[in-house]
Amino acid sequence: MVLWGIILVSHVVHRDTLRSLGLTFGEARESAQLVLPIALAFYVPLLAFGFARHVLAIVPLNWHALYSFLGYAVWCAFQQYLAQSYFHNRLMEAIHNRHLSSLLVGVIFGSAHIPNPILMVATTVAGFVFAEIFARHRNIWPIALAQAVGGLLLAAVSPASLMHNMRVGPGYLFYGLR
Repeated sequence: MVLWGIILVSHVVHRDTLRSLGLTFGEARESAQLVLPIALAFYVPLLAFGFARHVLAIVPLNWHALYSFLGYAVWCAFQQYLAQSYFHNRLMEAIHNRHLSSLLVGVIFGSAHIPNPILMVATTVAGFVFAEIFARHRNIWPIALAQAVGGLLLAAVSPASLMHNMRVGPGYLFYGLR
């Protein structure tokens, strides 16, 4: 709660607006137009791999699946809020090279997923790409949706022995030890 308070105070001190934080729907269309083709470039091979290896199957949609997806999407939106609205905004104030600040956001985002090898690679790359998009179009919503779909798809096709149910930190290390 202390860290959350510091972030909120930082928003006040820096006079951030909902628009500058990417929390409005302004530029959502422009952001989505950049996110969609990039996301599809990652999703299509993952889908093909998943169906070819018989680890993916089309199942009827039910309330439990929808509720689980929405819960994960909210978590992804919070992650993008921290990565883009907070860290990237602060880095763009300090580092005037947008690409360098985006690279640092990617590294920070990937580092938050240590020691999960699959998530570290995926989130470092995605973090950089999402930061580049956010720097152009301040909107976290298409980015968060792309992360939610991509994260679940990656989890579905990745070996459980490496993914550890998408755990990071100590939870990854102690996964399955009960």
